[in-house]
Amino acid sequence: MKRVLIINASVRGKKSQSRKLTELFMENWKQKYPEDVFTLREVGLNVVPPIDESWIASAFTNPKNRTEANQKGVRLSNEFIKELKENDIYVIGSPMYNWSIPSGLKAYIDQIMRINETWRFRSGKPDGDYVGLLEDKRMFILSSRGDTGYGENEKNEHMNFQSTYLKFIFGIMGVTDITTISLDNEEFGGELFERSKREIGKKIGLLE
Repeated sequence: MKRVLIINASVRGKKSQSRKLTELFMENWKQKYPEDVFTLREVGLNVVPPIDESWIASAFTNPKNRTEANQKGVRLSNEFIKELKENDIYVIGSPMYNWSIPSGLKAYIDQIMRINETWRFRSGKPDGDYVGLLEDKRMFILSSRGDTGYGENEKNEHMNFQSTYLKFIFGIMGVTDITTISLDNEEFGGELFERSKREIGKKIGLLE
């Protein structure tokens, strides 16, 4: 049995294409692995607070000196990180906003990017050599985009600060087994978009 964490980042509800992708993923996955357990984490419709001075003071307290009092600033962060450690598979449903990710997802990432919790310096001192602490995890990035051509060696690759950023930042935290599936052409609509949806539906159906 695996534990699967679904993270939805869209600020839209039923009209969200990325939510439809995570729903389709869940339907297909449950058919193949009915014993797997799902957890839903909402970072788009629910506000994730940005980190602040209290967060920084708590996060950078030496683990040896941590108390309930000096960890107040990271209570939500601790909840998020506990969730990440307990789950085996992460599924991020994210639209592309202004060539990047939604602000709620960025706030969530700021909450979980914690020294000595999800990553550390190899030498124990700031040396630029990061070691990820989220081990043996797998990730699926299910993205929705208005345009197309954001993949490797494609015309808009240089404008993709969405999936490339997510792969990089979670890679720092130790997650390197990452599959990206992108639904493109939403802004064009019509048959072009419908064809894209059919193609992506097939790809999600083949995931194992």
